[in-house]
Amino acid sequence: MDLLATLLERWRDDVGGSYHRWFLWDERLKNFRSIRRGLAVVVDEIRADSFGRQYRGTSLETVVKCVAEQRPLFRGADHAFLWKPKLRIPDIYENRQNQLAFAAFLDQCACCDTEAEVLDAIHRLDALGIKGLGPAAANLLYFLHPTIAPPTNTAIAKGYERVTGVRVPLGRWTAYLAMRKGMLDLTARHRRVLSNDLGAIAGFLFDVGSGRYPAPPLAPDATTDARRAWRDALAQALQASMSAETADDGADELTHTQIQGWLRDLGSALGFGVWIASNDQRRALGDGLLGDGCLAELPPALRDGAGADAIRLIDVLWLDRTTQHVRAAFEVEHTTSIYSGIVRLLDLALGAGAGTAHGLFLVAPDEREADVRAQLARPAFSRVGELGVRFVPYGVLAANREQMARFGTGLKAIEAVAKTL
Repeated sequence: MDLLATLLERWRDDVGGSYHRWFLWDERLKNFRSIRRGLAVVVDEIRADSFGRQYRGTSLETVVKCVAEQRPLFRGADHAFLWKPKLRIPDIYENRQNQLAFAAFLDQCACCDTEAEVLDAIHRLDALGIKGLGPAAANLLYFLHPTIAPPTNTAIAKGYERVTGVRVPLGRWTAYLAMRKGMLDLTARHRRVLSNDLGAIAGFLFDVGSGRYPAPPLAPDATTDARRAWRDALAQALQASMSAETADDGADELTHTQIQGWLRDLGSALGFGVWIASNDQRRALGDGLLGDGCLAELPPALRDGAGADAIRLIDVLWLDRTTQHVRAAFEVEHTTSIYSGIVRLLDLALGAGAGTAHGLFLVAPDEREADVRAQLARPAFSRVGELGVRFVPYGVLAANREQMARFGTGLKAIEAVAKTL
C-alpha cells in the first residue's frame, strides 16, 4: 500500500478527525435542505430588490452562518462575505448589477443537474470580475452539488499542496477549478476509501492542511528511513490530538441526546406515540438506545408525503396513537443552526397536509432565546407567526418534566411552559 493510501486509511479510522466529526456527522446531512432553501430565499430577495445593501441582517448572513456551523471545515466561512467598505469587497451589496449577477449564479447552480452547467455558471461569474466574489462561493455550491463542487478554504488548499506538491493561489476561480480536478483524480484513485461526495476528500485535505497529520513524502522513491520517520510522526500526531477533541465533541452530543430522551419519556408518559429522528435512534442513552420504545416507522402520510426526507430527521415527534396524526414536533438546537431546525418544522407544518402538527417547539439552552427570536423575525419565516412556533428552554424542561409526566395530559403541560414567540 502506498503512503497516501496508508494515511487515508488512518484518517478514516480516526474518530477525532473530520471523517467522523464532520463527514459522518448527522447535522451535516440535516443542513443540506435548509441551506438550499435559504439560497432560494437569497435569490428571491435580490430579484425583488429587498435584499438590502449590507451583509448583516440579510438572508445571505443566515445561510452563511448555517454553513459556518458545519464543523470544522467551514468555521470562518462567513469572513469572505463580510462587507469590507475600504476595499469595497465583496462588491455585491452596493452594486445592483453585481448583486443580480450573484443571484443569477446561485439560481443557475440551484436549478441545474450536470457538471457542465455548474462549471458554466462559475465561468460566467468569473468573467464578470466582481471584486471579492471568488471561490469562497464554492462553499455554498457544495450544498447544492456535493459531488461536483468541493468546499475550499486555506487549510484545504494547504493540504492539497502538501499531498500533491501543487500550490493553489487563493481567491482565483481558475486555481479552484484546477484543484477541483486534482481532488476528483485523488477520489478516483482512492475510491475504496473516499466517497463521490467531495466533502470526503476536502475533509481529508483539511486535516492535513491544518496540521492534524503530517503529509507523506512526495517522492515515489522515498528512502526507507524517510518512510519510517513519517509513519512515526503520524502515529504521534494521532495519539496527541485524538482524545481532547473527541471528549469535547462527546459532551455536546450527550447533552443533545439527553434532551431528546427527556422529550421521548415525557411524550410516552403523556400517552403519545414517539418518533425519534431516524439518524438518532441508535444513539446510546442510559442502559439502552435513544429509540427504545419508540415508533419503528412513520405513518404512511408522513413517510410518503411532501418534505418526508426532512420530517424523518426532526428530533422528536409526538403522534396520536389512534389517528397517527402529529400532535407536537420538537427540534433540539444545542449548538447547531436554529435556522435549519425552523426549516424542518416548516416542512412538517406546510407539507404534511391533514395531520399537520398541533404544536411546533424549538428546544434550546436558555441563553439561546435571543438567537431563536432573531431567526424567527427574519422575513423568510413570515409564516412562522401563523404556525405558532414556541420556545422551550432547557431549564424549564429540566425543572418541570417530572411533574408534567406525572400530572399532565395531552399538550397542556408542554404548552404551559413553552414561550410564545
